[in-house]
Amino acid sequence: MSKHWRSKTAPDGIVRLVLDRADASSNALTGEVLAQLDEELSALLAADRPLSGLIFESAKPSGFIVGADVHEFSRLGSAAEGAELAAQGQALFDRIEAIAVPTVACIDGYALGGGLELALACDYRIAAESYERTLGLPEIQLGIHPGFGGTVRSVRLLGAPKALDLMLTGRSLSPPEALAIGLLDRCVPRARMHEAAVQLIMQRPAPRRAPRYLDVFRLRPVRALLARSIRRRVARRFPAEHYPAPYALIDLWAQHGGQGPAAYRAEAVSIGQLLVTPTCRNLVRVFLLRERLRKLAPKSPDLEHVHVVGAGVMGGDIASWCALRGLTVSVQDQAEQYVQPALGRAEKLFARRLKAPGAAAAARQRLIVDIAGTQVGSADLLIEAIVERLDAKQALLRELEPRLKDDVIIATNTSSLALELIAEALERPERFVGLHFFNPVASLPLVEVVRGRQSAASTFDRALAFVVQIGKLPLPCRSAPGFLVNRILMPYLLEALLAHEDGHSFETIDDAATRFGMPVGPIELADRVGLDVALHVARILREVVDMDPPALLREMVAQGRLGLKAGRGFYLYQSGRPHKRRDYPKADTDLSDRLILPLLNQAVACYRDRVVEDLDLLDAGVVFGTGFAPFTGGPVNYARQRGIAEVVARLQQLALEFGPRFEPHPGWAVLNGET
Repeated sequence: MSKHWRSKTAPDGIVRLVLDRADASSNALTGEVLAQLDEELSALLAADRPLSGLIFESAKPSGFIVGADVHEFSRLGSAAEGAELAAQGQALFDRIEAIAVPTVACIDGYALGGGLELALACDYRIAAESYERTLGLPEIQLGIHPGFGGTVRSVRLLGAPKALDLMLTGRSLSPPEALAIGLLDRCVPRARMHEAAVQLIMQRPAPRRAPRYLDVFRLRPVRALLARSIRRRVARRFPAEHYPAPYALIDLWAQHGGQGPAAYRAEAVSIGQLLVTPTCRNLVRVFLLRERLRKLAPKSPDLEHVHVVGAGVMGGDIASWCALRGLTVSVQDQAEQYVQPALGRAEKLFARRLKAPGAAAAARQRLIVDIAGTQVGSADLLIEAIVERLDAKQALLRELEPRLKDDVIIATNTSSLALELIAEALERPERFVGLHFFNPVASLPLVEVVRGRQSAASTFDRALAFVVQIGKLPLPCRSAPGFLVNRILMPYLLEALLAHEDGHSFETIDDAATRFGMPVGPIELADRVGLDVALHVARILREVVDMDPPALLREMVAQGRLGLKAGRGFYLYQSGRPHKRRDYPKADTDLSDRLILPLLNQAVACYRDRVVEDLDLLDAGVVFGTGFAPFTGGPVNYARQRGIAEVVARLQQLALEFGPRFEPHPGWAVLNGET
């Protein structure tokens, strides 16, 4: 009897092959799962009883198949091993495709990566109706591309433009979206999935294929022309030296057009090579760090009502995000005029994210304007998001605390103030934690969950669970100046301004950072954060980071040039985009080191001060909180791969050239001992 698969044969000869991976909450394609599938297929095809159709299903409520088990990637010792593993998967899925009777994949929930590739090997695909984005080929996010025949079958089914877009972006689709592009044959209510599958088996309609007019992309000259265009677009997001997978995928298609046995063989060889690259290893590490953060909450969330005080950009967007995620949210501010901009942004967010009929309207009903704060007494969580002044925060909490429920969580969204100081205003400070969101709230996944000396363990645990409940990644931090992310970012931002004082253009400085792999340069980042906010945090962290805010930053704030929100800061902005010169001198490695190594130095200082518990959490916080080059696996991982001795030596060189702010932190010695 199979450990992971079970089969059910109906009197009409239709077999349901159900995956229920043992000892796991979701289905992933491990080597053992695939081997047992091969055995199940052999038994079914060799059986005496007639087989009239085969349906693949999942017994997991979490979905169909989430893809390959990434834990097995690290066991590969060579590109040849990776290629052989891919070839075995291809051979298995080829068996499915070659079965003489109709085959149907019934997809309820997630079908990602190898899970969707299995479905592509079937004659038909049915998904349960849902507006969640659950279907995709996201392998590019792990530094690889599909390897079980997906680069061939997706092109055959969808045509090259749609298939390449799906694979190169790694984006996921909802079932209606997947149906619209031809990825699915049916999208039906969950209760009718089996009925629809049987109907397809009985009727045997011709399997879907890409429209005939897309056959033009099979012509080699057309492929070559399109491939050049796609490479240029991809280069804007994925530098080839850091992210080889997109270019390998484009090359596969340009050479083979998704056609024939050679395309399958080339796919296996290519993914084998990618699986052992540092980029793949590091992106898998980032994936596993994300999974660790998601599993930090020790209990199920129990919150239903959130009350947010302060409807500015941060408070308003926190409120709308919580309403989007299904919570009742009351928003309080001094007057309704301060809430209206937040409601306008919420409307746009709901329209963009909530596609199910009536979902946006329901979210709007959950978002309640409560100027007088009449609903604060029914809230499970109070989030204070007012002006970043200690006296104002303390006064607000003194006023509200007597009206709160006994088991309420009281949270502040402060970015830099010590929780212990704010908590002095509270009669019961054990209920108080920090929930530091990042701007823009809808886009950035991390929330620092900050524990002060007075915070009770039970309160902290519930705060972690809340962050998971709203679909964010919780990073547990100790209350310390700047917590983790702002403290690590500040030397990076300030050094960029000092580099400008030394004659480097803003564009050259940003170029140095993005060439290293940062998603945006420090000058543009400061503009997007807000120069007034950056100056405020820099002043608070002056002693911790041992750097004074440069005169240029103070001057810009005094002139009202506050960055993106004011339309101008270091750059001028039009439609949210910075206007940058194109004729600037290109950056070199020396300038990249000058920017990045202070960030690494401060990361080590945070670890020595135990702002977070371990180095993996530190890497996770910096990657998900700052966008630190994911292909490196995080700042500590980058330092280890570059060589800690080399990083320390380079910091010493920079200290000789630019001053003592580059002196290696004593924490490097601690880190070196843990390598």
